[in-house]
Amino acid sequence: MKRKIILTGAFIGMLAIILGAFGAHLLKKYLSVEQLVTFETGVRYQMYHAFFLFFLSTRKELSQKTIKTIYNLAVAGVILFSGSIYLLATKNLTVFDSKIIVFATPLGGFLLILAWLGLFVSILRQKS
Repeated sequence: MKRKIILTGAFIGMLAIILGAFGAHLLKKYLSVEQLVTFETGVRYQMYHAFFLFFLSTRKELSQKTIKTIYNLAVAGVILFSGSIYLLATKNLTVFDSKIIVFATPLGGFLLILAWLGLFVSILRQKS
């Protein structure tokens, strides 16, 4: 599981850098400042959670079941939160109907919160 978490964190981080460069250099011509800021929010949260996964991979005091649950929440949260933000920020460039994903952003954010809460509660329950 540790290898899977590290690989996922590395992939999510690499993708955040690629998307950040894509937004800063290529999309700058086509998006408004507000849309670029929105796009960058997706990149920023994606990168935060790449580091979160690296940190999660170092936790030896947590059970594999807890680690897997937190991992699944974080990955699903990044996909829904950042992914929907990317689509919403670039909706003027595609024929994609943004009404389809209107609930994806808050649901993804909620899953990310649950991942952090899961880590917090799991460590809080540990005896010091």
